[in-house]
Amino acid sequence: MQGQNEVTQKHQQGLEKATLSLLLGFQKEQEEKTVAQSGVEELHRLCDTYGIAVHSTLIVPLKKFEAATYMGTGKVEEIAQFVKEHGIDIVILDDQISPHQQRNLEQEIKVPVIDRTELILEVFAKHAKTKEARLQVELAKVRYQLPRLRRLWTHLSRQSARGGAHLKGEGEKQIELDKRMLRRRIDQLKEDLEGIENTRKTQRQARLKAKIPTFAIVGYTNAGKSTLLNALTQAGVLAEDKLFATLDTTTKSFELPNHQKILLIDTVGFIKKIPHGLIAAFKSTLEEINYTDILLHVVDISNPEAFSQAEATLATLKELDCQNIPTLTLLNKVDALQDRSQLIKFKLTIPKTIPISALTHEGFDKLLEYMQSEISNLRQTVKVKIPQSRYDMVSRLIKDALVLEQDYVDNDVVMTVEIPKLLLHEIKPFIVKED
Repeated sequence: MQGQNEVTQKHQQGLEKATLSLLLGFQKEQEEKTVAQSGVEELHRLCDTYGIAVHSTLIVPLKKFEAATYMGTGKVEEIAQFVKEHGIDIVILDDQISPHQQRNLEQEIKVPVIDRTELILEVFAKHAKTKEARLQVELAKVRYQLPRLRRLWTHLSRQSARGGAHLKGEGEKQIELDKRMLRRRIDQLKEDLEGIENTRKTQRQARLKAKIPTFAIVGYTNAGKSTLLNALTQAGVLAEDKLFATLDTTTKSFELPNHQKILLIDTVGFIKKIPHGLIAAFKSTLEEINYTDILLHVVDISNPEAFSQAEATLATLKELDCQNIPTLTLLNKVDALQDRSQLIKFKLTIPKTIPISALTHEGFDKLLEYMQSEISNLRQTVKVKIPQSRYDMVSRLIKDALVLEQDYVDNDVVMTVEIPKLLLHEIKPFIVKED
C-alpha cells in the first residue's frame, strides 16, 4: 500500500499544527443562525484540541443540499477564491459529507477538504493511549477510509489523462487491492478487540458477582467528568480544558459517608453529530454503561449550550439503550455560572438535578446524599435470623450487604441489613416477618 500511504501522508499534512484552516458551518433552512455558529465554534475547539490553526470561519446558508458538492456551485467558487487569496491549506466542514462530495470539493477548491467526522476521528486517534482505545479508533478510521479510497488514487487518473497509457486502470486496480487489505485489517482489528472484550467481560462478571453498586459518569465531552472522578477518588486521571482529553475508561472504588462501597466508572465523552463508526468501534467500552446501576450525567452548566449538550448526551444514551437506567443529573461548574436562572430550566425539565462544582466541591454533600438515596432504591432493608451453622450466609451478607445491626440470640445471628434486591431470593428463608 505504498502508493496509498504516500497520498495519505500528503493528505495528513493538512492536519499539522502549522496548517491554516477555513471552517465552514451550515445554516439549514428554517434554522437559527446561532445553531450553525454553535456548531462551528465547537469545530474550532476540536481544531484547537488537535492543534490545527484556524484562519477563518464562515457560515454558509444552505437552502438545499447539492448532490455533487453539498453546497451550491457559486458558494464553492467563492470559497475556492478565498482559499487562494489567503493561503488556506485545508477546509473543514461542520457536517458529514459523502466521499463523492469530498472528491468534487477538493477538485474545485484545490486543497484537502475534510468533514467533522474525519476531524473527530483524528482527535480520537491522537488522544488514544491504551491498546484498546487505539484499536477502536483505528477500526473506526479504517471503516471511514474504505469508501474513500478512490479519492486517494486520483493522482493516477490524472497522470493517465496526461498521456500515461501504461497507467490506464492502475488506480482502479490499486483501489481493489487496497479494499481487500483494509477489509483484512478490519477483520484483524475485530479479532483483537474481541480478545480484549472477553477480558472486560470477565472483569465485569467479577464486579457483578461482588454486588458492589456501580455508578457510570457520563456526559458531553469537557463537561468535567474526569475532574469529578479525581475530586471524589483522587484518581489522578488527566483532566484538561480540551475536547476528548481522555478516551480510556477508568474504574475507581469509593466509599460513601454511610460506609457503602461503590465503583465509579469514567466513560468517554459524547458530542453532537458523533460519528456512528465511533459508537460502533467503542461499542464494547460503551456497553459498560448498560451494566451499571446508576448514571451520573455531568452537564457543564456554565456553557451557553448546556441544554443542547445534555440533549445530545441523552440521545446517545438512548442509542445505546441506556435511557431507563436511574440517572442523577449533575449541573457542574456552577462556580463559573454568572446567571443561576439557568439552573431553573434544568430543574423544571430534568428530574433529580444537583448543582455542583467538581473544582470547588460545592454541592458534594447533597450529591453524596442523593447517591446514597439512589442505592437505597436499588436495595431493601430486611431483618434476618441465620443459624450460626450457616455462617457462610452471614459472611456473604457482611461482604455484599450493608449491615445496619447485628446481634447474637441463642444459636442465631440476628441482622438488619440493606441488601441488593437481587440477593432477596437467596436470603428469603432467613427473613424475619414483622408482626
